[in-house]
Amino acid sequence: MTPRAISPTIVTANVSRRHFLGGVFSAGAFVVAARFVPESLFAQTASVRTKADAAPLHPSVYLGIDPDGTVHIVTHRSEMGTGIRTSLPMVAADELDADWARVRIEQGIGDARYGDQNTDGSKSIRDFFDAFRQAGASARVMLVQAAAAEWNVPVGECVTGVHEVVHKPSGRRAAYGSLVPAAAKLPVPKPETLSFKPRSAWRFIGKDRALYDLADIVSGKAVYGMDVKVDGMVYASIEHPPVLGATLKSVDDKAALAVKGVRQVVTLDAWKPPIMFQPLGGVAVIADSTWAAFQGRKQLKLEWDLGPHAAYDSEAYKKQLMAAVQQPGKVARNRGNVDAEFAKGGKVVEHTYYVPHHAHATMEPPVAVADFRDGKVTAWAPVQNPQAAQDTVAAAVGIDKSNVVCHVTLLGGGFGRKSKPDFVAEAAVLSKKVGRPVKVVWSREDDLQFDFYHAVAAVSHKAAVDGRGRPTAWLARSAFPPIASTFTPGERYGMDIELGMGLTDMPFDVPAYRADNCPAEAHVRIGWFRSVANIYQVFAASSFVDELAHAAGRDPLEYQLDLIGPGGVLDFKPDGVANYWNYGVPADKYPFDTRRLRRVLEVAAERAGWSKRPRTKGRGMGIVAARSFTSYIASAVEVVVDGQGRVRIPRVIQVVDAGIVVNPDRVRAQFEGAAVMGVGLAMTGEISAAAGRITQNNFHLFQVPRITDAPLQVDVHIVESDAPPGGVGEPGLPPIVPALTNAIFAATGKRIRELPISKTSLV
Repeated sequence: MTPRAISPTIVTANVSRRHFLGGVFSAGAFVVAARFVPESLFAQTASVRTKADAAPLHPSVYLGIDPDGTVHIVTHRSEMGTGIRTSLPMVAADELDADWARVRIEQGIGDARYGDQNTDGSKSIRDFFDAFRQAGASARVMLVQAAAAEWNVPVGECVTGVHEVVHKPSGRRAAYGSLVPAAAKLPVPKPETLSFKPRSAWRFIGKDRALYDLADIVSGKAVYGMDVKVDGMVYASIEHPPVLGATLKSVDDKAALAVKGVRQVVTLDAWKPPIMFQPLGGVAVIADSTWAAFQGRKQLKLEWDLGPHAAYDSEAYKKQLMAAVQQPGKVARNRGNVDAEFAKGGKVVEHTYYVPHHAHATMEPPVAVADFRDGKVTAWAPVQNPQAAQDTVAAAVGIDKSNVVCHVTLLGGGFGRKSKPDFVAEAAVLSKKVGRPVKVVWSREDDLQFDFYHAVAAVSHKAAVDGRGRPTAWLARSAFPPIASTFTPGERYGMDIELGMGLTDMPFDVPAYRADNCPAEAHVRIGWFRSVANIYQVFAASSFVDELAHAAGRDPLEYQLDLIGPGGVLDFKPDGVANYWNYGVPADKYPFDTRRLRRVLEVAAERAGWSKRPRTKGRGMGIVAARSFTSYIASAVEVVVDGQGRVRIPRVIQVVDAGIVVNPDRVRAQFEGAAVMGVGLAMTGEISAAAGRITQNNFHLFQVPRITDAPLQVDVHIVESDAPPGGVGEPGLPPIVPALTNAIFAATGKRIRELPISKTSLV
């Protein structure tokens, strides 16, 4: 669709984030304007797509080259600090032998032709490394062919230099731009005919590169969701139902309408099961500014029928979960005969662990702008999945998905929250109701109290051990409200995805192992969160391993290596795991190889100085390894606990084997961030409920790490590997939490089996 115009002609004097911006459409002579929205966020529509599309040489949906030599690369994934907007183009530019200074990166709108756009699951590089290599290699081959034809020489005598083709025997050179017209007439090579540069010839892949948007970000020019402003826009703040499923009984909006700047009050329909990504419903205050909308909302007088979830109480629910894992559940994996082994008698070790709900708490709370006009919607939003936004908006306003255009801004953090586009649908519904563009702004209180929460969980582990303390039988049971409950009403059991994150894929060499999934009912919206079920599964399993080691009087590192065994490729199918998820990729390409798991553990121990670690009262170190998102990670955490029970973390070691690494700088940043986030979740992170309502409403109650809480030093070591690229955004988090709690045990003798740690006295 074409965004609303405010005048026939607008002259743009400055493209600063804080100044007036104009955007000119190439559809005829139509001119539009907007504040704080650059042309790139307007230019892609159903009829006018990317600059890569418009380029004469366009061998891939991701890449195009102009006759002046400018290379346009489309990033179809969302940038939220991971660097993906830089790293994927690096792959294409490397295969093209491009001059990075002549590369222009463009953000793709929601469009099925790009393939999967859900920037979740640490899979952007993993799933699109080959596609972007093909894009660059295809363009390179076509340029070489064009040069060879122009010079009337064999193709094999031509090679590429930096942004040029070179004829080796004669030394003749041709800039890429000069070859574009001829290359554009050639057929695009079939993928199976392409050859790729050897690792030794890589110029960008594996080398540090700063964010493409870095200068704009640090200077305030970069456009985030909150920066978007279009002509005629009004602002909305929504009072959501205080309890999931609560319905509105009455509205008194007189005082709200009396607030200066408030235009109207609009009631949103209640959602119908399944909730999925639907708007929660409630009452919206429409105003001339965010401030007026917020102030007007405070004056609303609403009555609610709170519904059945009003009885939800975190403490009572914790007891339910703890009781659930004491009973048999659905068998998710079964090797040997666990019951028979336990029946033999002997020493048994058994413990139960608990992890509360967590909120995503992104730096930028949910925000979106939507313009419904003539049966079509244009939206601008910081979303991780613009195609899901298209689907959700289309369903919410009753139009076809093809009539929804979703522009993706930079994201002020995501962690999985912004792949759930309920807030975009809210803006679209309100725009349809009020007849003009609407910007929906969530406050921090909204963000924390109406999230798609990470599941609360109880996990029990029980092992029969031999004379060396090694398990002969191991029973694991896990209970958590599943993500599936958001999509299937009443669902109480986990999906293969959740079970395959530390429960059914337990890597230890134990003769008899059974994993049960026990039922748990959801009382709030449950959604994926950075590293998902690995948080509670790895915390419980790795804590239990440490407990087994200490019960046996053995060194925790030596004990873990013993449990892993000599190493090899694991096959879970003989244990009844028919639907082993493996993070959505084939096991033959991404096998679970415990040799790589051993390696990161050994490297972490060496870099942390495990053998020389302090063993005095108040000082301790923990070390844990885990595989997640097809990568292998080991974390070593050193702690100091003073006489008042205060925890200080002098050092964290993160060792990662993620296969081929594109941009090491971004990998280090991700693992540094994961260390800080993991410490925060472990120490103070908790979302709780009383009478159905979320207790935490801002950062004074949901505490994130302050600089004094964060590790003083985070050392990230990347293991060089030729394996296919794995994930890096999420896998740095799971081993941090148990490594920290195990370190606290080493320092104090206090075992942490319930998070957050702040609930346990360490004195």
